Amino acid sequence: MQVRPFSTCDLAGMYRVCLLTGDSGGDGTRFYRDPDLLGHVYAAPYPVADPGLAWVVTDEDGVAGYVVGTADSQAFARWQEDVWWPPLRERYPLRPEVEGLRDHDLLQTIHRGSRYEEELTAAYPAHLHIDLLPRAQGRGLGRTLIETLTGALRERGVPGVHLKVSEQNPGAIAFYGRVGFQEVATASWGRTLGMDLRAS
Repeated sequence: MQVRPFSTCDLAGMYRVCLLTGDSGGDGTRFYRDPDLLGHVYAAPYPVADPGLAWVVTDEDGVAGYVVGTADSQAFARWQEDVWWPPLRERYPLRPEVEGLRDHDLLQTIHRGSRYEEELTAAYPAHLHIDLLPRAQGRGLGRTLIETLTGALRERGVPGVHLKVSEQNPGAIAFYGRVGFQEVATASWGRTLGMDLRAS
């Protein structure tokens, strides 16, 4: 397996990884009528907005993981509002919630737009998403992806990065602690973690 910079040919594989890790790290396929919704929200907009902050893990079977991020969450939200969300809002009208499915939650995000707390982004303006399929886990690739992205953010002079993780994903919470994230806030759904990029 290798870690390399994102290429546009990776997008389809990233959508697949996003879905197959979309249930707190497990396969989310059964929860989504439209398999692309997760990728529309949590994967694809990042390399489209800033391909210099996206890397993938690949092997002979294709994309097995990725990390994507933005250096400025507030600016990213404005870009999404101007560029990313409008065509998706036309393509995906709001539909009634269906028991057992989670499409409605993502449709609400598409129609509501992204919101990032000003207090959080003042200290941690960047944020990221990382996903690895089981075959790519336990090889040190997650740490490599995080260190690659945070190194690029440091080069840009970004002071901090944050992410959000479900309480239902204790393995991810433990991993983020090992690579240098600390708890910033908690909520009923999970935790917000941050990393000070000014620290050595």
